[in-house]
Amino acid sequence: MTDDLAMECFRIDESGYTGFDLLNADQRFQGAAAIAISEDDAERLIKQHFPKLKAPELKYRALSKRANNHPRLLGLMRDLLTDFKCVTYVCDKRFMLTLMFVDYAVEPYYYQRNIDFYADGQNYAMASMLHMAGPAILGKPQFMALMVSFQNAMKEKTVESLNGLVAAAQATNWEQIPEALGPLAKYAAPECLNAIATPGLSTDVAIIVLQSLITRMEVMADGPYQVEHDQSKNLATYNELIQRFIDHTDTARFRSTEITTLSFPLNLSSVSQVDSKQSSAVQLADVMIGAAIEAGNNLAGLRTGGLDPEKLLALYADEQFIHMLPSIDFEEQRRFRQGTQTGELIDYFATKLMGPP
Repeated sequence: MTDDLAMECFRIDESGYTGFDLLNADQRFQGAAAIAISEDDAERLIKQHFPKLKAPELKYRALSKRANNHPRLLGLMRDLLTDFKCVTYVCDKRFMLTLMFVDYAVEPYYYQRNIDFYADGQNYAMASMLHMAGPAILGKPQFMALMVSFQNAMKEKTVESLNGLVAAAQATNWEQIPEALGPLAKYAAPECLNAIATPGLSTDVAIIVLQSLITRMEVMADGPYQVEHDQSKNLATYNELIQRFIDHTDTARFRSTEITTLSFPLNLSSVSQVDSKQSSAVQLADVMIGAAIEAGNNLAGLRTGGLDPEKLLALYADEQFIHMLPSIDFEEQRRFRQGTQTGELIDYFATKLMGPP
């Protein structure tokens, strides 16, 4: 894809993708970044901040290992965030698994009883509470066994895996949080087990990452736009999902949060792959997501070294950084998600975008 085209082009890169396995011990966070920047501007910035770079391409992980590169990386990030349209999304994969547990192992029980479990972000609040307090209340090994069993049931969809999930729920101190664990532990609710057994439903959160990026790109773009990304194996999955978004021509509109709305059909018109060694712009997307994932690991106490996360995060404007992390500020989250259409959007994706292509 060339920059002499009039259509705006966002370059994207991802990090932390482990497919259905959201309990991967080595990669706690997953995310992606998008930036609208020309190859000329990207090459100029790389030469400006790393004039002595000898590697065939700019790679954040390699650069962040050396302390003398940190001021240059922060300077580069400051220029990108100040002068170009960009957005970064990061999620805690273990929290995402807990959120999916609430969506599929809890919510269907309430739906059958005419209770809107998504109203004002109730699902998000319950998932946050389970993620943060569940190990202490339910028993730490029991809670982990529950999450492992849920992930396995979502993947295998067999009678054995579903029975194993019910048994794992019953093995916890579920009576302490009956509103969350009761549907499985007390009732083995068939509506929940049927939801988990739905063909095509997975714990892979790539579509959630893309939904967040695309929602922001739709706002930032001046009109029809394109997406270009690296040829990595992980991004092949993203490429297929992006193409599904592009090909979906039905008219629909969903309010996701207080500040975000997703409308179909999209202004996004095409997606293509490129060798990152041949694209300075894609390399800068790697820098953006690499810095964000590293900051997440450092703030969570999982790793040390690299950029000072406080200095890095101070560079972002609110709309440039999207995160899906647990929050115990339930009143703020209720306000932020009041009147949203989360349930409708999940159903729409399941029926319209995640079926056979």
